[in-house]
Amino acid sequence: MTVPPKPRPAALALCAAGIVAAVLAAYAGGLRGAFLFDDLGAVAGNASIRHLGSAWFPPPGTTVGGRPVLNLSFALSHALSGGEPWGYHAVNLAVHAAAALLLLGIVRRTLATPAARSRPPAEALALGAAAALLWALHPLQVESVGYVAQRAESLMGLLYLATLYAFIRYGEGGPGARAWAAASAVSCLLGMAAKEVMVTAPLLVLLYDRTFVAGTFRAAWRARRAYYAALAATWVPLGVLVAGSGARGGTAGFGSGVPWWAYALTQLSAVVHYLFLAVWPHPLIGDYGRVLASNPIEVAACGAVVLALVAGTILLLIHRPALWFVGAWFLVILAPSSSVVPVATEIVAEHRMYLPLAAVVVLGVLALRAVAGWRGKFAAVVLAAAAVLALLTARRVRAFAGPEAFWADVARKVPGNAGAWNNLGVLRLDGGDAAAAVPDFQQALAAVPDYATARYNLGRAYLALGRPEEALAQLRVAGRFLPSDPAVHLVLGQALSAARRPYDAADEFRAAAQLDPASAAAWFDLGAVMVQVGRLPEAADAYGRAVALSPGYSDGHLNYGNVLAQLGRVGEAAAQYEADLRIEPDAADVHNNLGGLLAEAGRLPEAEAQFREALRLNPAYAEARENLERVRALERGGGR
Repeated sequence: MTVPPKPRPAALALCAAGIVAAVLAAYAGGLRGAFLFDDLGAVAGNASIRHLGSAWFPPPGTTVGGRPVLNLSFALSHALSGGEPWGYHAVNLAVHAAAALLLLGIVRRTLATPAARSRPPAEALALGAAAALLWALHPLQVESVGYVAQRAESLMGLLYLATLYAFIRYGEGGPGARAWAAASAVSCLLGMAAKEVMVTAPLLVLLYDRTFVAGTFRAAWRARRAYYAALAATWVPLGVLVAGSGARGGTAGFGSGVPWWAYALTQLSAVVHYLFLAVWPHPLIGDYGRVLASNPIEVAACGAVVLALVAGTILLLIHRPALWFVGAWFLVILAPSSSVVPVATEIVAEHRMYLPLAAVVVLGVLALRAVAGWRGKFAAVVLAAAAVLALLTARRVRAFAGPEAFWADVARKVPGNAGAWNNLGVLRLDGGDAAAAVPDFQQALAAVPDYATARYNLGRAYLALGRPEEALAQLRVAGRFLPSDPAVHLVLGQALSAARRPYDAADEFRAAAQLDPASAAAWFDLGAVMVQVGRLPEAADAYGRAVALSPGYSDGHLNYGNVLAQLGRVGEAAAQYEADLRIEPDAADVHNNLGGLLAEAGRLPEAEAQFREALRLNPAYAEARENLERVRALERGGGR
């Protein structure tokens, strides 16, 4: 492979700057987007990214499990902005822009090879810039760029492109060829530690070599066997990382609960859907739900399309090798996630098109070149298409502004996605708008009547609205489906307590505590109902367990102290009030209660100090004022 003639440096720099500027403009609205869904485990709740040293050991069973390079990139974002999302979005955007520039270099240099008809430098640059620009601005890419956790896809894509670009430079020969070979192998290794789809990179590099450089597989192997051995060696650490990943928390692999054959049949429809979105990106959906293909006619039709795509790619190998590689690019990169290995939580996912989309875009650019030439008309069409795609991308970015915007967008586009309605309802319920959450949970149950989690959440919403009987009806059904879920028992107990059935509530709180012995809330609520029925020793025992499990539980210390005071255990009660004040020193009622105990013990100056502090914190606190006056009278010898 000979070194392609270079375009003018100014033209190359202008194209690169234009691509970066366009990407920044299209995605600028998403820099302040909040964390979503998987971001909570991968970023917000990921303690390993707080230090660069620990980032090499990501927690298994999460998005970052078995992906240390991805986790390290999150650590770098954390170093940039701490817990603020903008630093993570900024790095995502930088990764995407860098990937676009690598794609520009790959397409430009490839089009200048004899196998691609040795296009002139200016034309190769124009076609490469057009492909990179349209690929970078396509709204199908938003999920991989605007969703922080999906950096797994874009970072892997960057390293995949870096592996191929460095190989191309290596294949061109010259004094720096060995350095480029090393860079390619290192990029491949890093990519294996970013996401498992990278497994196909050594194969795709070999296909590129055979098509554009060596001409045959035998020639490629003979010329670069040490290089290919280095690429193949990166499969070993990948295998080790996959083995230690925790299978994404049981959501990926043959044990994920989705039959491999059902997953494979669904992927036939998914691949056709991806192709449709590449041409007509609407509607774009952030979460397709757990949907499996069930229509045999649809499966057969989509299978025929995929078979035709495979057959057409094979035929191109004979007649148009350059175009054959484009088809192989699409099929090979999609194969790991869109074949037979189930990913239960993402049966269909748009981010899988991050790299395969390049094949569709390149074909489109080459078709436009054939129809319109490559100067005036070509540039006008490309710029118009880029403007439209940029507007669509800027609009799509808004759906990733925050969890509620994300799930509202999914629910609107896929009304049958019960999980989206449930998640939207949880956000509204936890945000304090129980009334708005009720219809969301009802929509989820209309789609999937046996959705126990939605029934549980609907029960929570009714309880928050002060409708305990309706809450009980939902929670009892949820309990039949989830008999071992302590959260269901806990909320059921709260609903029974609100319905003035304390003994039944106590049974549920005991069940919750038995199922989850570390649940301070279950013991606290049990203590509360024991107080209601006047069983103070049992209440004291329950509150004692609650504060032992959660020493920072302020209300637990307060209520425990109140019960102990009623039982005459004054010293223990005072200790609980003091523990509460260490947590919340500005709690006026606790100062007042502690002052009362101190007064009973004859420690009048200390009692006066507590009452004074209560009044300082709450000047309108009438009880504290009365207590203060009584203590002053006692100190003056005025009797009781």
